[in-house]
Amino acid sequence: MAQKQHAGRRALMKSAAMMAVAATAGVRAQSQSPAGAPATSPTAPPAPTTLRDVPLSSATTISAERRGDIVLIGINRPAIQNRLDPPTRLRLGELLYEYEHDPSLRALVLFGHGDNFSRGIDVDASQAGIISGQRATTPAPTLDILGNGPVKRSKPVVAVVHGDTWNLGHEIYLACDIRIAATGARFGAPIARLGFPMAPREAQLVAGAVGELTARQMLLEAATFSSPDMLARGFLSRVVPDELLQADALGTAQRVAALAPQAARLNKQMLRALKVPLALGGKAQAAIENIVNGASDPYAYADSAEHREGINAFLAKRPPAF
Repeated sequence: MAQKQHAGRRALMKSAAMMAVAATAGVRAQSQSPAGAPATSPTAPPAPTTLRDVPLSSATTISAERRGDIVLIGINRPAIQNRLDPPTRLRLGELLYEYEHDPSLRALVLFGHGDNFSRGIDVDASQAGIISGQRATTPAPTLDILGNGPVKRSKPVVAVVHGDTWNLGHEIYLACDIRIAATGARFGAPIARLGFPMAPREAQLVAGAVGELTARQMLLEAATFSSPDMLARGFLSRVVPDELLQADALGTAQRVAALAPQAARLNKQMLRALKVPLALGGKAQAAIENIVNGASDPYAYADSAEHREGINAFLAKRPPAF
């Protein structure tokens, strides 16, 4: 009798799962262009890349270490608190691009070598660009390190910080998906001490993540905050003891990498749409509708190998192998 009940529950679960796939496929079909609509030429995706190890040395400003389907990216200018000069900023953007387009990588851990994550820009090295308003460029493809470019990062980034995380370093941290901090880390944007305001896009990023009142303290008072302060304000995923920081970050990245990468991309796309300010009068919902009904099919996962594996693993009561 028990075996019959178990078989019945299993059949019901399988039926429900298959109905969900069918329903999703139906919604997908409704979201596609109607017959006779003019066809649009799809943009060719960028060519796949291979992110290679960049060993740590005195000449390395950004290190890279692959560990299976995870890569560890480290800012390495400890003599000046990991402040970024223009070449270092560009190099970080290049590695983010390579990670984004390397199909063998599923998670990235961003950290700082030495005593700090980063105190922001190297003002002396960046002075000419600050005065002229022009940033250095590189012929290599890059992604904006703050996520402000037209091409958005679609793969998860775990940021783990210790020591000081200020100004540009604070903004880089804000642009990451999962934010882990050591107990003794400190956060802030005391850019007013340098005599100039924060750029509008960066200010929007900071205010959106920490809240308007905290942003006002950071920008107008040059206030800095401890990890417990920022955890209480909803800015951090969690705070861990310094000695457990690396292990915690690696464990997080391993959990991220074990999940379906296609689901991660779609979830990040949806979360970006939800961040549209409510003051823009329903544009957040419009952005979501654009995802659903736009040229890129948001329901393509329904008949994908990852989706089938997730359902099959659930029914078989085993871990999925994505």
